[in-house]
Amino acid sequence: MVNMMNLAKRCTKLFAILAISLCLVSGAWAQAHPAKKHAHRAKPAPAPSAPAANPAATAPAATAPAPAAPEGLPESTANKRDPFMPLLEEKKAGGMGHLPPGKAGLMVSTVHVDGTVQSPDGMIAVVSNPERRVYFIREGDQLYDGEVEKIGLDGVTFRENSKDAFGKPIERTVTKRLYASAGEEQ
Repeated sequence: MVNMMNLAKRCTKLFAILAISLCLVSGAWAQAHPAKKHAHRAKPAPAPSAPAANPAATAPAATAPAPAAPEGLPESTANKRDPFMPLLEEKKAGGMGHLPPGKAGLMVSTVHVDGTVQSPDGMIAVVSNPERRVYFIREGDQLYDGEVEKIGLDGVTFRENSKDAFGKPIERTVTKRLYASAGEEQ
């Protein structure tokens, strides 16, 4: 009885070792001989078409060439969407395309006040955009859609220029505080 149990344990260990070695050998073989994808697929046969009453109507469709696959890609993947491309195009803040570089590209609605500093020449505000780029602005600096009106120790006041739904220009004052109070947006 004990011999049978020892024999069963040995057979189980031997089977496990064989299974593991088979997995390792097949993995090494697969790496050494990569399979060519879509090489074994046959092209689908064209569907039988019913005879048309007007042969001139079907002639242009039959003569239109199929789109060629880009170099290096098999024909079956030519018309497939790239899975890594976003489904929807992302727009910049406020629906704007490309903003100018530097302070001139800052939008009042998206700027974040990080700090203010008293200098001999006046107040300087440290602000950042949604991409976390940091800028130093002074009173009177022009932004994309407004101007820096006043810089204080507790925040910055901007004069924002925009348009309403009918295209009428609107000018409003926006104050962004360094530390927003309850219910106030930064």
